[in-house]
Formats: sequence, structure tokens, C-alpha cells
Amino acid sequence: MTIDTTALQREMIAWRRDLHAHPEFGFEEKRTSAFVAARLREFGLDDVVEGVGGTGVVGTLKRGTSNRAIGLRADMDALRITEQGEHAYRSQNPGTMHACGHDGHTAMLLGAARMLAEDGDFDGTVRFIFQPAEEWGKGALAMLDDELMDRFPFEEIYGLHNMPSLPVGHFETRAGPIMSAEDNFEIVLKGVGGHAARPHWGNEVLVAACALVTNLQTIVSRRLSPADIGVVSVTELITDGTRNALPGLARILGDARSFRPEVSASIEKQMRVIAEGTALAHNVTAEVSYTREFVPLVNDAALTEEAFAAARSFLEPENIAVAAEPMTGSEDFARFLDHVPGCFVFLGNGRHSAPLHNPAYDFNDEGLLHGANFHASIVRRRLPAMGQP
Repeated sequence: MTIDTTALQREMIAWRRDLHAHPEFGFEEKRTSAFVAARLREFGLDDVVEGVGGTGVVGTLKRGTSNRAIGLRADMDALRITEQGEHAYRSQNPGTMHACGHDGHTAMLLGAARMLAEDGDFDGTVRFIFQPAEEWGKGALAMLDDELMDRFPFEEIYGLHNMPSLPVGHFETRAGPIMSAEDNFEIVLKGVGGHAARPHWGNEVLVAACALVTNLQTIVSRRLSPADIGVVSVTELITDGTRNALPGLARILGDARSFRPEVSASIEKQMRVIAEGTALAHNVTAEVSYTREFVPLVNDAALTEEAFAAARSFLEPENIAVAAEPMTGSEDFARFLDHVPGCFVFLGNGRHSAPLHNPAYDFNDEGLLHGANFHASIVRRRLPAMGQP
């Protein structure tokens, strides 16, 4: 049997736009999970389990006699962003929108599930993993903590993400490190606030905070090896001051990106040294909180070659490329790679796409079939049917 891809494309568009109109934040994806589970049951999967890791869904499809299994993963959560688009399917949940394309990723994996359920041209087990709460790095861990690997075992895993600026129908990935770790930090400066007219009567913290924001930029430029990739970004500076009152407390928040645990450790160490030294110089105190939210995403070399081969089965050769360099964005798909090898890839969302996490962003429906084809093609390569190479 060969599936009608034109009809499937129409279905995927309808699914994607329904999901876009009803976005849900991480671990709140109840409607989304129910939608996904209902579609998987319609396709006739062997098993569909809801509530994995809170709001995750795992569908299982078996064909043939092989005991090999692979995982395919899509993320389902939306962001706390107010949508600016005017299309008919814009968000109906004020203040929440699919600004990263997870609606498209979910529709793509549903499309692949339908393809494989109808055609059945593989030998083994496929786990369709629909994950909650990717955006804040908790969903993969929640599924793993809910015994994902014991309840739904698989030997390797694949995932994808849309990429604005990359043309639709184009494919990129690379072996080895491809997405960075993300660490979060908060530095609290404490002093003695007071009247803006009499700064010498206290030890206000705003000047110290401004100096610290600048000093933190020397971590990457002066304290890391130029051979290592690192980013330290201050994203918030909050004080308890007001127009005519100098603050006695300041909070500096931000994140750091790196690709090796040693670099992450060095960033934290240098941040603590700089914070304490800057505070001492301004006669205030500093408290540093440093957490690791995402781990680096490292693609398996052999499975990356398999991903390229799968892409060549449905895309033009000139549209397939090795990603030029790792990205400093983060992705909690990396948590699965602590347990099994796998590969994460990028598919074009169009040259003129708004950036990810932008209130004007929208997933490009022209890319849906490419994503479904990638998932289905990797299954056919890694779980070949009897008589196939």
C-alpha cells in the first residue's frame, strides 16, 4: 500500500493549525496530548499510553519479527508569548503561542505515524514519543524519570527542529556537538540603600551591579580558551530602588552556553570569583546561584550518516548540507542521548520566516511532509523489512 501524500499533507495542515490555535505551556498540554493520542489510535497503533512524564504520549507500532526498536520524538509545548499574527488559526489562548514550531513538529510525527501504520514497510518496533515541556528543559527528564526506557525500550532515537532562514526542503545536521548546554544563574547583591541625594550614607548596589554586568563579559573574552565556545548573557537586572531611592538589593539573572562540562565548570568558577571581587570592591555582598538546565546535544557519528542517507531518499542532494558549526541554542532532546545514541536534524522553515520565539513566528506548512518523510525514511533504513538491504 502507498499512502496518498497529497491527502496526508492536507490532514497534517489541519492538525497543525488546530494545535496552533490551542497552544499549551509545558506540563499543561492536556488538550494537545488528548489530540495526539486520539490520532494515534485512529491510525491503529498497537499501543498508545498517555500521561508519561505528566502529559507525554508514547505510541508503539510493531511490524514483522525483529526485536529491534527505535524512537522518534516530537515536542508539544508552547511559549508564554502573545501572538501578533492575523491568520484565522491564531492562538485562542491569550498570552500563549506556538512560537517555536512545536505544533509543526507534532504534526510531522503524527504524519509519519500514519505513513508507517498504513504502509508497514519495516521490521521491528517504533516508539512515537510526544514530549511535554521542552522549552524549559524539564519534559525529557520527566519522561525518563517515569521509566520511559524500561516501559518503552528503544536502541536509538531521532528528532528534528524547524529552522528559520533555511529554505523549505533543505536539511542540515552534523556529527558530534550540535547544540549547547544551557546554564542559568542569579547573582544577588546586598548593601544598604538610601536617599538618592546622599549615596555616601549607605552602600547602594546599582553601581556594583552595573560593574558586575560588564565584568562578567570578561569570562568568555579573557578567561576561556579561544578554542572553546562559550556565551555568557545577562538578561535581567532588577533592583528595589525607585526614582529618588538608591537600591539596597539587586538581582542579576542570565544564562551561559557551552559544549563541554569543563567549560561550564570554568564559567561557574570564574563567575563566582568575579562576583565576589566586584562586590568586595563596592563594599557589598554577593550570592551566586548557578544551575545546569540543558546538557550539550551530541549526535552519534554513525547515526548522523544514517540521517543524511534518509534525507537523500526524499530531498535533492544540493539541499542537504553538513551544518557549518554547532548552535548555541539548547534542546532537551539531549537528555535522551544520555541513554541511547541518536541524531537531531534541522529542516528549513523558509528564508523569510520570523525568528523562533518571535511573536510573529509561524510554522511553514510547506515543510510538514518533509518532516514526516524524514521520520518514516529513518525507520525504513534502520528497521528494514524482510528482503530489503
